[in-house]
Amino acid sequence: MNQAGKSDRAKRALLIVDVQNDFCQGGALGVKDGDNVVPVINSIIDKFDIVISSQDWHPEESIHFRKWPPHCIAGTHGADFHPGLKSDKISLKLRKGTDNVDDGYSAFEATNVSLAGFLQENEISTLYICGLTTDYCVKTTALDAVNLGFHTYVITDAIKPVNVRPGDDKRALDEMYLNGCILVESDHLPA
Repeated sequence: MNQAGKSDRAKRALLIVDVQNDFCQGGALGVKDGDNVVPVINSIIDKFDIVISSQDWHPEESIHFRKWPPHCIAGTHGADFHPGLKSDKISLKLRKGTDNVDDGYSAFEATNVSLAGFLQENEISTLYICGLTTDYCVKTTALDAVNLGFHTYVITDAIKPVNVRPGDDKRALDEMYLNGCILVESDHLPA
């Protein structure tokens, strides 16, 4: 303990990106093996001081749907968290992509709360990121976290890619690593 009575261990948060029905098997924009991130996330969720999750929360009409099929429309089953995810452990739910001209890839673009502000207010300096998808929302969120000065880890066995182009996942991991993200597997997380 330090003089202020606080633990010397830096507070850390788990950020679960978009583990929603529409990004999993059978969803409107289902990611191959997207469901496989759920048991990995559930196995580590209790290791964190704070658990945060982002959700795509699109309006019915959006320019985002020029690039992608309609998905995660606000209030629909597709926008709900995967039913197997321990969502009761989530203390903050971020909603992004809520405007009809907003892609909302990064969790830092949430419209219902400032993620950066929340992390700073709660003295969280280290962020562990997992979820869907490696090459879009996970990557954009991780790069934003690094750029904002957070120690950023990406849990590689708890992410899955869209892979619009073959190899997008590898390129995304390389980009995150080269920009300062630490790539780690779930069984190598610090206690």
